[in-house]
Amino acid sequence: MLEHEKLDYVEFPSSNLSKTKDFFTSAFGWAFEDFGQEYIAFMNQGLNGGFYKSELKASTENGSALLIFYSDNLEKTQEKIERNNGVIVKSIFSFPGGRRFHFTEPSGNEFAVWSDK
Repeated sequence: MLEHEKLDYVEFPSSNLSKTKDFFTSAFGWAFEDFGQEYIAFMNQGLNGGFYKSELKASTENGSALLIFYSDNLEKTQEKIERNNGVIVKSIFSFPGGRRFHFTEPSGNEFAVWSDK
């Protein structure tokens, strides 16, 4: 349901749409819709969005916003990410309220996963 003036969609660059699509499908069970050869969209993942063909990448080192997944089991989620060619760029660390780690998907975009457990 669309809500007035609420965040609705996010877009990321991807140097390899096929690898990005395969990663999120295998690691998180996402489904995608292709829009030509330069754009793929995902839906029903907490926030809808897409990836556009580009050599750029989103990383906190470059000042990018960081999208963070929630996990009931941080270690199992990390294992799935690593099995699917994700790269852990910040190992699990504690912070007030929980623990988290950061990873990049095959095109180099940085994401994080946190847990309160």
